[in-house]
Amino acid sequence: MLRTHGRYDYSPITDRPDYVWPNGARLALYVGLGIEDYAFGEGMVEDIAPGTPQPDFLNTAWRDYGNRVGAFRLIDRLTQHSIAPTVLLNTEVYETAPALIEAARRAGAEFVAHGLSNSDTLTGMSEGDERAYIDAVAAAIAKAEGAPPRGWSSPWLAYTENTFDLLAEAGYGYVLGLRLDDQPVWLKTRSRPLLAVPYAVELNDSSTIIGRQADARDFAEAIIDEFEEMLAAAEERPLVMSLVVHSFISGQPFRLRALTRALEHIAARRDRVWFARAGDIARFIEADPARAV
Repeated sequence: MLRTHGRYDYSPITDRPDYVWPNGARLALYVGLGIEDYAFGEGMVEDIAPGTPQPDFLNTAWRDYGNRVGAFRLIDRLTQHSIAPTVLLNTEVYETAPALIEAARRAGAEFVAHGLSNSDTLTGMSEGDERAYIDAVAAAIAKAEGAPPRGWSSPWLAYTENTFDLLAEAGYGYVLGLRLDDQPVWLKTRSRPLLAVPYAVELNDSSTIIGRQADARDFAEAIIDEFEEMLAAAEERPLVMSLVVHSFISGQPFRLRALTRALEHIAARRDRVWFARAGDIARFIEADPARAV
């Protein structure tokens, strides 16, 4: 037998429970909005011009554009299409861009824990250090929002062997970052099941536009193609579509114009879609856990 991680069992999508999302929809869709911050000259970075020598003001300023300008425009554009964002939040943004937090709250955003900053990674952390880090992120959101976050999305989508166990033990209900399925899936942990809500690893402007250097128009076309294919497939069974954008990537004006065309296409079919936040999807499954495998 091949070695496996053992976190979930094989289950063909052709053999699943049937149900309907709220509003009679067969397709649930959420938009993840990455609102991030980075330490200057330290740790992990997302660069538009890799290899720039230190001190790197060029890439730093490009990233800063997101929280000064791009995120506000993305939030406004989603609001225009009646889509409440699922914000993947670095909690340092509470200190560095409080006005942006307020704008997200006004838009009805859900705040998903996304680390303290995106200069961080869980990779290489001891179990004790990782537990303390996960708890610190939850505490920061609980202090600011009045309740701890239900969802977790790791900075850089990085995990250790202990991450899912620690998330379950810390009280998180679901995780974003895995595209193993088009439906929510229960992950096994040492304490209790943890829900994996489908996450668009490729329908993600970081991995596609920056990582693979795709054009903004190509990214928009990919969104439309994914939507139409999933809308058709959802006639047979309920599905989840996700789209992940970042303030300093899709918030750039020329990319925002292309993204808007995709949003307009999707919004025109809202009679067949449940526009939800990731936490709304998780709560729907938690109300009847047998809906997920």
